[in-house]
Amino acid sequence: MDQPYQPINCHFYDELELLAVRKQACTIIYHTPEGQLLDRTDTILDFKIIERAEYLLLKSGEKIRLDRIVSVDGKELKGFC
Repeated sequence: MDQPYQPINCHFYDELELLAVRKQACTIIYHTPEGQLLDRTDTILDFKIIERAEYLLLKSGEKIRLDRIVSVDGKELKGFC
């Protein structure tokens, strides 16, 4: 069963939006629902709310839930406050 969605820090969200506006590829490290740590290099196209959780929509078609992100281009989510 999936954990309830935890909204991310608004400053980190701003960093993600900036990457989307720039349309530049970035490296995203995140946890899968099963807890596996993965990384993807892709371009953020947009954001979408699905079943009350926010997701990144990537150029590859993949979706990543925002609260599963560990870091993007070396900037760690936990370092933002």
